Amino acid sequence: MAARFTVGDVIAERTVHLTRESLVRYAGASGDFNPIHYRDDVAAEVGLPGVLAHGMLTMGIASSVVVSALGDVKGILDYGVRFTKPVVVHPTDGADVHVLAKVGAVDEESARIDFMVKHSDTTVLVKAQLRVAL
Repeated sequence: MAARFTVGDVIAERTVHLTRESLVRYAGASGDFNPIHYRDDVAAEVGLPGVLAHGMLTMGIASSVVVSALGDVKGILDYGVRFTKPVVVHPTDGADVHVLAKVGAVDEESARIDFMVKHSDTTVLVKAQLRVAL
């Protein structure tokens, strides 16, 4: 089964558009109602460049792009990221989160998928890796 994954192959690439409505919906689903995710005045008061997408939303978008493209795997063994920059969601234009996922390593039992996650030209997640059982 490991032969279906080749190091360097692109597994998935997708851009997900976020709006302020996306943030409100995510807040309701997650229970994270921190006002930096929906109020410009609060974001400005704490020195942020604008309303921010939830970090876990960004992380979830990245993993969902990869998982939906993988198809037949036995399961996710681990998933981790490091947050580097926030995704600022403009009040009218929203924000695009771009995910590019490539095979980083393969062994007999698993494949490691490495992905780059960007907003505009800024990398927002680093060391983003998902390992799946084969």
